[in-house]
Amino acid sequence: MGFLLVLAAFWLPGAVFGAAIGLRGWTLGAAAPVLTFGLVALAVPLLGGTGIRWTALSVSLWTLVVSALGFAVTWAVARFTRRRRPDAEAASPGRPRWSWRAHAFTALGVAAGMAVGALTVLRGIPTPGTVNQDWDAAFHANLVRWIAERGDARPSTIGTIANLPDETRYFYPDTYHALLALLFGKGGLTVMPLLNFASIAVTFAVPLGVAAMCRAWRLPPVTAAAAAAASACFTSFPYDLFWHGPVWPYAAGVALVPAMLAVVRLLLEPGGATGPLAVGVGVAGLAALHTSVVFVLVVYCVLILAAVLLKFEPIDWRRAWPSLVAAALLAAGLGLPQVLPSLYNAGGVTSAVWANAATMTGAVGQAVTFSPMANFPQWWIGLPAIIGIFLLARRRRMVWLVGAYVVLGGLYAATVSMENRLVHLLSGPFYNDNYRLAALLPMIGAVGFGEFVHSATAWFAEKVRPRLPKLHPAAPVLAGVVVLAAVVGGFSRGYVYLNSVHVNIAYRGFPAVSADEETAFAWLAAHTVPGERVLNDRLDGSVWMYALQGVKPTQWNYYGAPRTSDVGYVSTFANRLESDPEARRILRELKVRYAFVGQGNAVPDQRNDPGLLNLDTTPGFKLVYRNAGASVYEIAGQQDVVAAGAAPGSAAGDRQ
Repeated sequence: MGFLLVLAAFWLPGAVFGAAIGLRGWTLGAAAPVLTFGLVALAVPLLGGTGIRWTALSVSLWTLVVSALGFAVTWAVARFTRRRRPDAEAASPGRPRWSWRAHAFTALGVAAGMAVGALTVLRGIPTPGTVNQDWDAAFHANLVRWIAERGDARPSTIGTIANLPDETRYFYPDTYHALLALLFGKGGLTVMPLLNFASIAVTFAVPLGVAAMCRAWRLPPVTAAAAAAASACFTSFPYDLFWHGPVWPYAAGVALVPAMLAVVRLLLEPGGATGPLAVGVGVAGLAALHTSVVFVLVVYCVLILAAVLLKFEPIDWRRAWPSLVAAALLAAGLGLPQVLPSLYNAGGVTSAVWANAATMTGAVGQAVTFSPMANFPQWWIGLPAIIGIFLLARRRRMVWLVGAYVVLGGLYAATVSMENRLVHLLSGPFYNDNYRLAALLPMIGAVGFGEFVHSATAWFAEKVRPRLPKLHPAAPVLAGVVVLAAVVGGFSRGYVYLNSVHVNIAYRGFPAVSADEETAFAWLAAHTVPGERVLNDRLDGSVWMYALQGVKPTQWNYYGAPRTSDVGYVSTFANRLESDPEARRILRELKVRYAFVGQGNAVPDQRNDPGLLNLDTTPGFKLVYRNAGASVYEIAGQQDVVAAGAAPGSAAGDRQ
């Protein structure tokens, strides 16, 4: 039930808006999630600024209002166009029609891709409620609950969980979290099932988007089906992004790029306001998911424009220019407000440094085999993919995609193997992160794989037909696909095991937050009241207490509070509170009654906060709860800092 709610949240709002503005077929199905995020992105400042609480009801009403406006604009533009140019619709070249067999075959490829993606994630995550142990997971989880409980999704209101409570200019793209927050508490959904189910939803968006893009850009059905199926098999996307970071919002943004490219195709075959409206709202959605995804879309759009100017892609400029101008204006008007606030943290993003992970030769090899950041190349999909890329270039089919492979593959190879100012400048929007750039290649590889399958099966059919003239024309093609699927699938098995092992890297339990610590969080939830905070260490996993049990900590994430802040001070000197009046003052102002100490450490080679060391023998701290992995101490003299009715601590000693 919970998973179906997540799928509905991803697809339903965007599908309503997309249908209202005239999207249909594969493009509508693929673009629905990116339009959903666009609607959410536009709603966040409007609802928050007018004091309307962020709820499923308010966002649903917003969706209906915007959809009605979109329908009205589309209808008015279509009517005006028919009056000015009665022959415009007849002059439109339209897309080559697919038979029902072509649609069914493509749907089969999409279903295969979705099945592989879901199976991979489910094998990598022990249970839907299992906590992701990597660095940023706690921040994402806290943010979902924070928005749900406060009813305000504006980024300017989330500084507290970034340990910057007084920073009103703080910015982090929170559209992904805002959408999931609408489901918090619905159907029994808590934070981790929400985030884990959303990962599966992202894997569903990838094959659907790839198939829609292939359909929109006139690739054959066999290419679309094979590309959709293969899109779920590459390790570097999306699976590496589910453990590295995890960077869930960025993964969602990259997953929706193919759908956006399907929408962009509408601008070359003008159909009124549908294309510009979809592009504008879609760009807002991508920008609000993660600002760096906009740079990816810009690369593709520039290369598509170059392909049009060089006449690799047909266009009727006389009919297309109004749509192109309108799309550019809407993209800028709706996208820039999502991007500009990110300048607050631009210096921190571009200054990130990651160690080189390959030699230049090795990096090029990884890009060629579509196996970036991998210990061993994925030969069974990588080699067919690179052959398919050469075939696309040779046939001058989707040459802009080939160009994107050169640009993005080159940027990845340079980032993972070189350190210089130019490389840092170009990769800066991606945190100079090897894994984020690696994630941009598999979509291209999937299309290359699809083109290889199409070419191989066409060659096979050409050889078979003269010998078996009575066969249905589609039979040899289908037979060729089955043979290739059996060979590639039999040897690679969809790389399900390999990719599930990668997903599981972040779900192996210790050392960040353990089951014992989760049990201690539940004890705290029963002994604290709203407004009360718990003194905690930034590295021992206790930053999860709010996301999992609603208990507010003093340290909200692994980065920790600035040392010059009040929280930074008590994290350093809390165990001196009997002789340090400043520590006592801060603890009273923060309404802290308990201190939590866990056994874990998210970064084993770093020290835990010194202010929480040796509390067993520190005057002023009384042990009130302990299990094998966590201890809770009541702080003397703090009992009156919370409202009456708060549950008292237990007697000193162990409580299993």
